Amino acid sequence: MQQSESMARLSHSSASSSQGSPALASAAGDHGSVTIQVLDRAMRILDVLAGQRDPVTLKELSAATGLHASTAHRILADLAVGRYVERVDSGLYRLGMRLLELGSLVKGRLDVREAAIGPMHELHRQTGQTVNLSLVQGDEIVYIERAWSERSGMQVVRAIGGRAPLHLTSTGKLFLSMWDARSVRSYAMRTGLAGTTRNSITQIDQLERELALVRRHGYSRDNEELELGVRCIAAGIYDDTGALLAGLSLSAPAERMRDDWIPLLMSTSARISEALGYEAQH
Repeated sequence: MQQSESMARLSHSSASSSQGSPALASAAGDHGSVTIQVLDRAMRILDVLAGQRDPVTLKELSAATGLHASTAHRILADLAVGRYVERVDSGLYRLGMRLLELGSLVKGRLDVREAAIGPMHELHRQTGQTVNLSLVQGDEIVYIERAWSERSGMQVVRAIGGRAPLHLTSTGKLFLSMWDARSVRSYAMRTGLAGTTRNSITQIDQLERELALVRRHGYSRDNEELELGVRCIAAGIYDDTGALLAGLSLSAPAERMRDDWIPLLMSTSARISEALGYEAQH
């Protein structure tokens, strides 16, 4: 029913406007399952813009989406604030850079998981310990994949999709080590460097010393800072531009963690980075 009404509005608008473009009309997608009206309208506008190589006028967008010009203009203004839409000279509209940024994030996440899953399971077989793949999101890491079995010797507390503070995790410290001193101090102010165990780093000078070690060694540690009884080591995964994309970490019961696993971890992360196009000279 919603699709029929949408098409009827689109046909009426296109017929009443000599500027209405058939190509624009065909680009206006249907989002039948969307029940929030303003989101449905915003997505229709984005669909139309996505189908056009050149910037589009408000009149053309109104005709293609079946929206009144004033309604389309209000939605476009909000989308422009969020950088989802860009208003160019002479009142034309096109997709904004924020969509490119989000698309790159999604692509990167899909690519890194696909490249990492095999090497992760191999590293788990070699060490018998839990292997985690994590990304940064804001002031936290997010676990997106894990290789684990009963023989790992510990219960997995944080499921895939779980989060943890940057300064309390080995992968989080990798990302913090890439930041400049001002950004690290801003992070400390925002988060208060709250701790969860007696080993947690809760002072900025302590954190800065820890990050200097990460930069020197090329890997990072979590010494029962997030959970008592659990230690972790992490190495970075880099993309084809040389940017730190994700962290690969080994988690083990504190008494079982071994430093001779570090070369295995680092070679595995390097293998994944190479699969993503990273070259060592970066």
